Amino acid sequence: MATLRDAFGNVLSVFILILIGVLAFSIRLFSVIKYESVIHEFDPYFNYRVTQFLTKNGIYDFWNWFDDRTWYPLGRVIGGTVYPGLTLTAGSIWWFLNSLNIPLSVETVCVFTAPIFSAFASWATYLLTKEVKGVGAGLTAAALIAMVPSYISRSVAGSYDNEAVAIFALVFTFYLYIKTLNTGSLFYATLNALSYFYMVCSWGGYTFIINLIPMHVLLCIVTGRYSPRLYIAYAPLVILGTLLASLVPVVGFNAVLTSEHFASFLVFIIIHVVALVYYIKGVLSPKLFKVAVTLVVSIGMAVCCMVVAVLVALVASSPTKGWSGRSLSLLDPTYASKYIPIIASVSEHQPPTWPSYFMDINVLAFLVPAGIIACFLPLSDASSFVVLYIVTSVYFSGVMVRLMLVLAPAACIMSGIALSEAFDVLTRSVKLQLPELVEGTASTAEDTPSGYGSVQNEAAKSESSLEKLDDSLRERPSRKHRKKEKENVEKASSKPRKEKRLLVLPLVASAVAIFLLIMLGSFYVVHCVWAAAEAYSAPSIVLTSHSHDGLHVFDDFREAYAWLRHNTEVDDKVASWWDYGYQTTAMANRTVIVDNNTWNNTHIATVGTAMSSPEKPAWEIFNSLDVKYVLVVFGGLVGYPSDDINKFLWMVRIGGGVFPHIKEPDYLRDGQYRIDSQATPTMLNCLMYRLSYYRFVETDGKGFDRVRRTEIGKKYFKLTHFEEVFTTHHWMVRIYKLKPPKNRIRGKTKKSKSSSKSSKSSSIKSTTRRNPWH
Repeated sequence: MATLRDAFGNVLSVFILILIGVLAFSIRLFSVIKYESVIHEFDPYFNYRVTQFLTKNGIYDFWNWFDDRTWYPLGRVIGGTVYPGLTLTAGSIWWFLNSLNIPLSVETVCVFTAPIFSAFASWATYLLTKEVKGVGAGLTAAALIAMVPSYISRSVAGSYDNEAVAIFALVFTFYLYIKTLNTGSLFYATLNALSYFYMVCSWGGYTFIINLIPMHVLLCIVTGRYSPRLYIAYAPLVILGTLLASLVPVVGFNAVLTSEHFASFLVFIIIHVVALVYYIKGVLSPKLFKVAVTLVVSIGMAVCCMVVAVLVALVASSPTKGWSGRSLSLLDPTYASKYIPIIASVSEHQPPTWPSYFMDINVLAFLVPAGIIACFLPLSDASSFVVLYIVTSVYFSGVMVRLMLVLAPAACIMSGIALSEAFDVLTRSVKLQLPELVEGTASTAEDTPSGYGSVQNEAAKSESSLEKLDDSLRERPSRKHRKKEKENVEKASSKPRKEKRLLVLPLVASAVAIFLLIMLGSFYVVHCVWAAAEAYSAPSIVLTSHSHDGLHVFDDFREAYAWLRHNTEVDDKVASWWDYGYQTTAMANRTVIVDNNTWNNTHIATVGTAMSSPEKPAWEIFNSLDVKYVLVVFGGLVGYPSDDINKFLWMVRIGGGVFPHIKEPDYLRDGQYRIDSQATPTMLNCLMYRLSYYRFVETDGKGFDRVRRTEIGKKYFKLTHFEEVFTTHHWMVRIYKLKPPKNRIRGKTKKSKSSSKSSKSSSIKSTTRRNPWH
C-alpha cells in the first residue's frame, strides 16, 4: 500500500511539474498576443544579430568575427568580447529544429528562448528545494518562480538577453552543488562543474556563484560541519570549473587573475588543510595528532600567507585593486557615481525603491522570514546554503535593481518552504480533528474543547506504537549495545510526542489559516498575471497608450530605422547616444560610433561632449569621426520620458569626465535642470537642445514640452551646420544630416576697383590671344 501511494505521489508530482512548466511558458506570451513576435529592448537586438551571423556563417567564423559596423573607427572583436552561452543555445535550438524539418526563423527561436528556459528554471528550482526540504516545498517553490514578476521582467517572449538562460544555469548549478553535498557523488560534482561552465558562458553574474559557494564552505568549516561530502562538492568545482571558465574567450585568464575569483582559491587551500587534519586525526594517536596538527597548521598558515602576499601584490598593481567596475559598485554603492558615471547612468544599475520589492516579488517579501526560520528547524548543510543565498541576494538587490533577478529564485525557495511547512501543520491539524468532528461524539462536545479529543487519541496511538517499537527493540539478541539502543528509543519516543502536541492547532484556527493562505496565493497569482500582461510585456521598440479615443500605437523607432536603411548609403555613419547603438546596427544596418557595450569610455565621452557643445564645435567633432547623420530621441510631443533630454545630464557628466571644459554647473540654473526660459545660455545653445526642439514650436504654437511640463525657453532658431532630413510621425525620433563644409576661398575676399579693372582687361586680352597649340 505504501509503495502504491509513493508511486501515485511520484506520478502526481510529475504531472504538476508539467503544468508548472506550461504555466511558466504561457504566462510569458502576453507580449506576442498583445503586440507581435518581436525582439524587445536594446541588448537583445545585438544578441539577435550575433545569432543570425552564427547560424549563417558557422561557429568558426563567429569566434573570429571582427565587426566593423560598431565603434567606428575602432570596431569590435565579437568572439572575444561576448558571453556566447545564449547565442550558442539559440543557435543549437534553431539547428536542431531545422534538422527535423521544422522551418522556424532565427527571430522566432530567439523570441521564444526565454519562455522555454523559464520552464527549465522552474524545474531546477523544484530540484533544489526538494533537496533542502522535500517534494512539497519543491513544488510550491517551482509554482512561485514560474510566475514571479521579477523573473518575468527578464524572460517574456522577445526578451532575448543573457539572463534568459542564466537564471536556469544559476539555479541548476546550486542544485547540483547541494545534490553533491548530500550524496558525496563525484558524478554530480562533475555535472556541477559543467553547469558552472554553462553559467560562465551565459552571464557575467557567474561571479556570484564562485563567491557564494566558497562562503558556504567556509561557514561549514567554521561551524564544525566539515565532511568528505563537502570536500567532494567543492574541490572538483574549483579545479574543473576554473579550467573550463578560462576556455571562454571573454573570461580567459581573468578566471585566475581578478579579485572576484580569489575567495574560491583561499577557501580551496583552507579546505585542504582541514581535510588533512581530519585524515591525520583518524590515523595517529592523540599525542602524535597534536604534534602533527601543529606542523600542518604551521605549514598551512605559511602557504596561506604566501598566497595572500601574491594576491596582495597582484591587487596592488591594479588601479581598481583587481575588481571590475561593476563589482566595485556592488561592494561600494557610491563608487560608480563617484568614478564611473557610465555605470551609474544605466537605469538598471540604480538602487531599487521599496515599492519595487512589492512590485517584483509581491507577497514573497513577507513569507521569506518564515522560510528562514523553517530552515533552522532543523539546520542542515543544504538549508544553511539557501539561508546564505537569500541573505547575500537581498544585499545585492538592494544595491542594484538589476539583481532583483538573483533575489527572485531565493525568495521563491524560502516562500515555498514557508508555505509547505505551514500547510503541513495546518492540514495535519485538520486531518486529526475532522473525523471526530464529523462523528460528533458527546464526550468531545462536553468534556474537551473542539478537536482535542482526537488529538489525545492520536497521541495515545502514537505512544502505544512507540511502546511496541521499544519492546521489539528490547527483545533483540544483541546485548552489547542494548543500553545505547534503549536511550535512543527513549529519545525518539519523547520527541514525536512533543512534536505531535506542539504542531497541532485548533480546528477552527487551522481552517481559517488555510483559507487566508489560499487568499494570499490568489492575490499573488492576480498580481503576477497583471504584471506579465501589462507591466512587463510591452516591447520598448513599440509603445502604446490608452486615451479617451482608444488605443494609440507609437512605432516611431522602427519607422526611423527603416528610413535610415532605405535612404542612406551602406557606409554612412550614424551618431547617437549609446542606448540606441545596438538597434541602429541591427535594424538599420548602419555603422555606429558607440553602442550598448560601453567598453570604451573615451569614445562615449566624445559623443557626449559633442551633444553638450554648441553647434559648430559639435559639427567639427562629428565630422572628424566621419559621421553623416545624427539621431536623437525626443519625447516632448507625446510625453515619452526616456528621451535624450532627460538623459542629457549623464552625457554632460560622462563627457566632462574626459574633457574638463564640459562642466555640469554650466547647464544648471541654481542647481536645477531646466529647459524653459530660466535655462542657462549654455543649455539653450548646446546641440542636444537645438536638435530636440528645432521647429518644435510649430506643433502647438507654444512649444509646450509634455515630459518636462513646461514651455521651452528658446523657440525660434535656425540650424547652421545640421539639416533636418527626417522626423517620425510622433516626433519621437529625429534624424539630422551634417551639412558639407563650405568651400575655402584663397586670397582676399575684397579687392580694390583698380585690381578688378586690371583683372577684367587682362581677362579680355587673354581671350583675344591665339592659342599656340592649335
